[in-house]
Amino acid sequence: TTLHRKLLPILRRINNGQFHSGQKLADEFGLSRASIFNVINQAESLGITIHAVRGKGYKLPDKVEWLAEDEVLRELGTIADDFSIRIDDSADSTNSVLMAAALAGAPDGAVFCVEHQYAGKGRRGRRWQAGLGGGLTFSVLCRFERGLQSMAGLSLVAGLALARAINKHSRHPAQLKWPNDVLVGYRKLGGILVEVQGDMNGAAFAVVGMGLNVHLREAQRENIDQAVIDLAEMGVTAGRNQLLADCLRELHSALQLFREHGFAALRAAWMELDAYVGKDVSLLLPNTQAVHGVAAGIDETGAFLLRDADNNLVAYNGGEISLRLRPRS
Repeated sequence: TTLHRKLLPILRRINNGQFHSGQKLADEFGLSRASIFNVINQAESLGITIHAVRGKGYKLPDKVEWLAEDEVLRELGTIADDFSIRIDDSADSTNSVLMAAALAGAPDGAVFCVEHQYAGKGRRGRRWQAGLGGGLTFSVLCRFERGLQSMAGLSLVAGLALARAINKHSRHPAQLKWPNDVLVGYRKLGGILVEVQGDMNGAAFAVVGMGLNVHLREAQRENIDQAVIDLAEMGVTAGRNQLLADCLRELHSALQLFREHGFAALRAAWMELDAYVGKDVSLLLPNTQAVHGVAAGIDETGAFLLRDADNNLVAYNGGEISLRLRPRS
């Protein structure tokens, strides 16, 4: 669903702990009372709790920290100039919007972030669910001069940056699942979707989409087909502007190494957070064949290493491969 164009301005208005009468909101935003009522209903259908009291009006009982470009830039400090950040209320998919901007010439370091994403893309055709004010959904544009071949392992670099940013604030360590999930206790906390365009050896770019569960509501959890966790459950209290800045800062420093030395320079750091190394696993390949073995980490290009029954190490690569734990029989 697309948002009513005045939904977020109204939510920001009633976010100060005071009641605001429906009539005053209608006057302020140039809407009818019925439209205000519809906006409030849409907010509640998206999981926002609103206190409505007859004769007093509406307020948000729990203050929501809405995303703000100036706050993110302030948190970024000395590297703020390396990013151009745009935050919108709503979009179908941050990756789609940034991909179009990239093709129109947007600079390296362009960031697009939304409060509400209504057709977010996950891996293998899945949808990424993010509730209003309860997630962090953004995409970053990374341009490369040495072509698509210089990008091997980029989604792992992004996952490492995301995990490092979270681990600054959490007592429960975030770990990594190849190729692009961030887990806590084998439950999914965040995911990466990298889309690339360009030449094998010339100019190329990647749009790196990141999604992080900050506060999932019950209705959302029921719509997700895998075990999930959010930062609220983990006791993380950092605000979303701080978290976005930390993700960008970690990505910035990881990318500097990656651009200079390739993925090999980050392999050891990724392996330290590998949730699957040494575990019995199954890999589901694009042709629906399943292969079994013991996870043996990753190689210097970011390919997954599987030790098979004959003790051979086999490397697997490709975004359409699915990794699963195998219960020991």
